[in-house]
Amino acid sequence: MDDLRYQDDILQGVSRTFALTIPQLPESLRQVVGNAYLLCRITDTIEDDSALTFTQTKELSQMFVNVVQGTVPAEMFSQKLYPLLSDNTIPAEHDLIKNTPAVLRITHSFNAIQRNALERCIQIMGKGMSDYQESASLEGLPDLHALNQYCYYVAGVVGEMLTELFCDYSPEINHHKRELMKLSVSFGQGLQMTNILKDIWDDRKRGACWLPREIFQKHGFDLRNLQPNTSSNIHFQAGLAELLGIAKNHLRNALTYTKLIPSHETGIRRFCLWAIGMAVLTLNKINAHRAFSESSQVKISRRSVHSTIVVTNATAQYNWLLQLLFNMASRNLPDIPCHSDDPSLHDQKINF
Repeated sequence: MDDLRYQDDILQGVSRTFALTIPQLPESLRQVVGNAYLLCRITDTIEDDSALTFTQTKELSQMFVNVVQGTVPAEMFSQKLYPLLSDNTIPAEHDLIKNTPAVLRITHSFNAIQRNALERCIQIMGKGMSDYQESASLEGLPDLHALNQYCYYVAGVVGEMLTELFCDYSPEINHHKRELMKLSVSFGQGLQMTNILKDIWDDRKRGACWLPREIFQKHGFDLRNLQPNTSSNIHFQAGLAELLGIAKNHLRNALTYTKLIPSHETGIRRFCLWAIGMAVLTLNKINAHRAFSESSQVKISRRSVHSTIVVTNATAQYNWLLQLLFNMASRNLPDIPCHSDDPSLHDQKINF
């Protein structure tokens, strides 16, 4: 099996969502975005496998950064990590780590702009995730600023990377690069906050909580007391409502981002719109079931995914219609004023 065929096949195994959305992109972008996703997934695997000590995680994360930069052979990394993986890591990710050299051969075939975008993303993501994993606890993050930083490391920087790739692909898109870069951080945060809220209970089982203590304390709830049987607490639900409203604001910025993409670039628009649509539907389910106690209770159905695809495909070229649809779909979510610490309001770009 050649490297490109392997990349297409393993995408199906590690992410149904991205295996669905990446093929919507223009042909010249599909390969590099698919490869970028797999690089991020390898970084996630290093961070998430519970069998690895913190020291191992940090060393392997830095080693993988060096692999992407081309200073360490991918085979050496794969041979070191693969035997250490536990059964908690899914079989497809075991396979991905085993075949890291195939993924990196594709990475190293890209042009300089593409490679720089991928290298920067993996470097920032790896360092940031390691720092946050070290301090992870059931007490939650201190405040909204800490949540914003966490979301930047795991998702905002991915938005920046994708924007670099989109701008390299199209001079017309590149014309809006400055505004797109700011919005890309917020786009990533909207998607990541949706995952954080959906996965509250799964994360707690792993000993982590990414909710901001300050917001819940303001509403009279201590996250140290959070258990599935306390999710019906009105003070907890008040804090949850505020986070739902903040996530809604970020997804609104994500739509603004998408509307800056030329209307004739329907593939890129679909790639963005499907993610936004599924996130809004997930937030709606959480909002309607704020006392949920496991993620499966707020997971959107395949029918909802199909409906999102059909509707966004039909409206992708029309900005006014997309705005109307977003307003209608999100109308039941809480309205929260934008916070001054909103990462879309200032430049969080980090350089190494």
